[in-house]
Amino acid sequence: MSAPTLPVRSVTDGGLETDLIFHHGVKLPDFAAFVLLDDDDGRRTLREYYLGYVEIARAHHAALRLETPTWRASADWGTRLGYDADALRRVNADAVRLLQQIAAESDLPTVRIVGMIGPRGDGYRSGAWDPETGPDDAYRYHRDQIRALADAGADVIAAYTLNDAAEARGVVRAAREAGVEVEVSFTVETDGLLASGLTLAATVAEVDAAEAPDGYLLNCAHPDHFDRALDAATAQRIVGIRPNASRLSHAELDDSETLDDGDPVELAERVTTLLRRMPSVRVIGGCCGTDSRHIAAMWERLAADSGRA
Repeated sequence: MSAPTLPVRSVTDGGLETDLIFHHGVKLPDFAAFVLLDDDDGRRTLREYYLGYVEIARAHHAALRLETPTWRASADWGTRLGYDADALRRVNADAVRLLQQIAAESDLPTVRIVGMIGPRGDGYRSGAWDPETGPDDAYRYHRDQIRALADAGADVIAAYTLNDAAEARGVVRAAREAGVEVEVSFTVETDGLLASGLTLAATVAEVDAAEAPDGYLLNCAHPDHFDRALDAATAQRIVGIRPNASRLSHAELDDSETLDDGDPVELAERVTTLLRRMPSVRVIGGCCGTDSRHIAAMWERLAADSGRA
């Protein structure tokens, strides 16, 4: 019997915000990288950041996903930072255009532009108890940002660091209305449960019962935490992973004044081991504490494993 065919895998980036803050001394108010789009120096910083991942994709003859720095570029966060609806619409579109330029200049054969959105509230605290984060409220909240990203030409919308089904359902509805592909990425705690207290399997089932996205991802937790979250059926549904470098809990990371960037080689080993349980994964990158070193190590380990197969 022949071995199963693996999906075409894509390189994506690491922990944009933690990399810029801790390694480049960039100040990001409210962890918002989209503010860098407003001046030439900021755009140069973002361009240099993304070019590191272009080189990893080129080295491994891999597809590339360029994901916009717009995790915080939604209404509530924008208001805190002095951006009204028009300014947010502009900055989301500018983010897509920047990545389109990088893609065109890269000469890579396969580059997808991903419009990234984040949770309305705290990415590490469930909105399940907040009446403002029901599916209908989430739809109304996220639709303007999703429309701006889609209208600017994003190939897919990816909602990262979600932690309950209600917000995910609203995101999927808004993306379907905008006519764009949509992916949902959940984060889990050290015990493998979401901040809502529910399992990943139960949360995915609730989203699917309303309308399934085009794919599920996992981000912003260590591979050990992902491993605890996965049952056999749910592992088949995951199309991408973006792990943290650290094994610390979200609360511990929030309280830390230094960056725990772990060991890139050890993280790569844990990722490749975990991927044996996740045959549908096609997107491989990182989240908090990771940078191009970690992603390069993952792809080097994947190449080595492939060579031994």
